[in-house]
Amino acid sequence: MTEYILSGLLLGFAAAAQPGPFQTYLIAQAVSYGWRKTWIAALAPLLSDGPIILLTLFALNQIPTWLQRGLNVAGGLFILYLAWGAFRKWQDFGSLEIGTAPQAGHSLLKAAFMNMLSPVPYIYWSLVTGPILLAGLHVSPLHGLSFLLSFYLVLVGGFLALMAIFSAASRPGNRANRILIGISAVVLAGFGVFQLLRGLVPELYKM
Repeated sequence: MTEYILSGLLLGFAAAAQPGPFQTYLIAQAVSYGWRKTWIAALAPLLSDGPIILLTLFALNQIPTWLQRGLNVAGGLFILYLAWGAFRKWQDFGSLEIGTAPQAGHSLLKAAFMNMLSPVPYIYWSLVTGPILLAGLHVSPLHGLSFLLSFYLVLVGGFLALMAIFSAASRPGNRANRILIGISAVVLAGFGVFQLLRGLVPELYKM
């Protein structure tokens, strides 16, 4: 069982530390409103990954290319929508109050929706974590559960750490805060365009 716990810890850390649109979204929320008011968004994978895990366990490594491309297009459009929202926050920064955060439930659902539209968790669970979970379940349900718990413990903890770090970095002044929001908007837009192109252009999808 130790090897499954260790695998979950290491893979959870790698997934949290790897730059991606979901991480960028969490950082943008933390910088805009403070991590204490938006931390619940880091729990989104606990809400969205259940159906993804079930899907990949039933169709491990069998997700067709057209579905992956479709997820890229949908995810790219949604990420561009988030980028536009971040840009509007940057543009109207003078009239924004950092303490005015979205409702916790709305923030969680929005983050979960974004995560479900991204192809990353589908591919990650199909090619990386899914086979390990399946192998653990073949040994015993406890082995599979130990892998899941250790993975999400570090994944969610890593997300919270990212949000706290970037939120703290915004405290020295409004100028730094606005710069971070602008950077997050640019990065989100970049991820959105790249995912959209990967879904629409087959040659890019192979990258």
